[in-house]
Amino acid sequence: MNKKTFDILLLIARPAAGKSEIIDHLKRTEVDRRRELYHIGEFEEIDDFPMLWAWFEEDDILTRMGCPRLHSDEEYNFLEEHLWNVLIERICLEYHKKLRDEPGYHDHKTTIIEFARGSAHGGYKQAFQHLSREVAERLAILYVNVSWEESLRKNRARFNPDRPDSILEHALTDEKMESLYRHVDWEEVSAADPAFIEIQGVQVPYAVFDNEDDVTTKRAEALAERLEETLGRLWTLYNQ
Repeated sequence: MNKKTFDILLLIARPAAGKSEIIDHLKRTEVDRRRELYHIGEFEEIDDFPMLWAWFEEDDILTRMGCPRLHSDEEYNFLEEHLWNVLIERICLEYHKKLRDEPGYHDHKTTIIEFARGSAHGGYKQAFQHLSREVAERLAILYVNVSWEESLRKNRARFNPDRPDSILEHALTDEKMESLYRHVDWEEVSAADPAFIEIQGVQVPYAVFDNEDDVTTKRAEALAERLEETLGRLWTLYNQ
C-alpha cells in the first residue's frame, strides 16, 4: 500500500468513552503532523448521533402538530428495534455518496465513522452485519475501552442541558445508560482473533485504545502519545 492514511477509521465505544474527544484532538492537530503521527490527513466524519437526534426533533414537531411520532416515544425510546440498524445503513449510504460525488476521494481523505452500540439493541455483532462490503473492504476499527462505571461518570460530567444536540456535550439519563449501555458485546465480538474481525467476509483490523485513566478529557501529551502508539499498531495491521 502506497497510501499513508487510512481510508475509513471506525471509532466505537460506550457513550462518553472519549470518541468525540479523540476526533476533536485530531481536528486540532495540523494536517501534515496528523498524517505523520496518526495516518489521517484530511478527514470527514459520519456520526449517527446527529441522525438520531434529527429523528427526535422531527418527532417532537409531529407531536406539536398533533400527528403520530415516527421514530420514538416522548421519552425518546425507539418505537422499533430495527431503527438502530437503519442508522448503520444510513452511515453506509452517506459514505457511498461521498465516493460517488468525488472521484479519487480516498486519494486525499479519510472517513471517520463513529457510533456506540450496547448489547440491549443488538450490540456490535448486529451493527457490523449492516455495514456494507464497500465499507468493510476499506475499514480499520479503533475501539476505545472504558468500564461501564467510567462511561457513566463521564456521561454525567459532559452534559450541557442548553446544548443537548451537541456532539461534545450531549448525554443520556442514568436510567438509559443503564438499560442501553451497561452491557456491551465488544469482547465477545473480538474474542476469536486479537487483531482482526470478520465483517462481510473481510478480515478487518482492529486495535484497542485504553482510556480508563481518561487521557482524552485534557487532550494533552498523554493522549497524543497513546493515540500515536495505538494507531501505529493499527496501521501495521491495515497494511497486511
